[in-house]
Amino acid sequence: MVKGMRSGSNPFSVHKHNQVLVKLVVSLLLVGLAFRLLVSDSVSSSSLMVMETPTIASQEKAQPPGNSFPLQTHDAANFPANEGQTADNAKCALFVGQWVPNPYGPAYTNESCHVIEDHQNCMKNGRPDMDYLYWRWRPHDCELPKFNPQKFLNLMRDKSWAFIGDSISRNHVQSMLCILSEVEPAVQVCHDEEFKNRVWKFPAHNFTVSAIWAPFLVKADIFEDINGVSSAEAQLYLDVLESKWINRYESFDYVVTSGGKWFLRTAVYLENGAVTGCHYCANKSIKELGFEYAYRKALQVAFNFFINSNHKPVVIFRTTTPDHFENAEWYNGGYCNRTMPFKEGQIGLRDLDIILRSIELREFQKAKVKAEASPGSKHGATSLNLLDLTGLSLLRPDGHPGPYRHFQPFAKDRNARVQNDCLHWCLPGPIDSWNDLVMQIVVNGR
Repeated sequence: MVKGMRSGSNPFSVHKHNQVLVKLVVSLLLVGLAFRLLVSDSVSSSSLMVMETPTIASQEKAQPPGNSFPLQTHDAANFPANEGQTADNAKCALFVGQWVPNPYGPAYTNESCHVIEDHQNCMKNGRPDMDYLYWRWRPHDCELPKFNPQKFLNLMRDKSWAFIGDSISRNHVQSMLCILSEVEPAVQVCHDEEFKNRVWKFPAHNFTVSAIWAPFLVKADIFEDINGVSSAEAQLYLDVLESKWINRYESFDYVVTSGGKWFLRTAVYLENGAVTGCHYCANKSIKELGFEYAYRKALQVAFNFFINSNHKPVVIFRTTTPDHFENAEWYNGGYCNRTMPFKEGQIGLRDLDIILRSIELREFQKAKVKAEASPGSKHGATSLNLLDLTGLSLLRPDGHPGPYRHFQPFAKDRNARVQNDCLHWCLPGPIDSWNDLVMQIVVNGR
């Protein structure tokens, strides 16, 4: 591993109303093969020194261009009241609530944090509105304390965290690092050649945070060039977990893992070393199993590993987070220009996200029951925790970079056509509230 940093690749997703149309959408994605599900970004190396900047509250608020489209209508999603606890141990459905005004704004600025990548730095890229920074998540039945970076670092002294997943997982890592760096700057100590796997350290607390690129959780051969263009279908080994995180698993005290939209890609599936099926593959002699089959199998293998391993870190599983492309998809002009959160009942999950989340909740619950029934190893039972961010993320269409994934996209032409990013999150932005919920899992797990 060598020192330095730049960005990896980022997936986008598509949605349709039934299984037949799902396959049709995948075929359309193949037409846009040059873009794939990944958008590569070059991010320049940044200084490890903290930069001073005026507070965000002092910056002028304005409205972005093209914010007059009508509200999409969907059936409201039904989100179960997953129980959690507040710091005072009162029972509370942490993941069911609403976004309320927060006059204090974010815990850091886009200039005070050195780990923000260019495509996430919405303010630097020219986003004119700032209202999206002044909301906080509030569960219906309790107050959710803000993430306390000093308390968190004190709790995590001599500990190690790993975030295992895709670019949304990396987005989450960077959000946490930005908040913590207000107390102690994170120092990147290593990364791989493609900058997809990185390790940061907080030396004063001997606390380590790793971002591990494993979008399928299982072993995957992905045949694509530096621009994300594939020469062959991905091959997923559904019974073999990705070695990048398995080989380091015993060094982690906390593991945050997730899956989701990468399984929508065309792929060939292998089990016991042999091809067993595929999802919309070119070879029609291979049995079509669908992405649901692969996602279910991958989660089962991962959860079984957590349960049966003698090493017992705290495992936090994050559910899928929806995108907010409107009027089209990422590859044909979809956009997200909203500047306010939705309220409950104004929007519902699209069909593909409903399918993904249904698989996640079902497999997590099965694993939870199995873990609680298992006598465990000499190190104790497995701690499985659900971080159900689907519903609260659905209500934040205003938190994505949109056209401001690119630097000053309308500087030369106010009506320029720019590919939008309505999947990832601005930093700072709504994703910072995810750490408020992570803090509760950490506090109540002690």
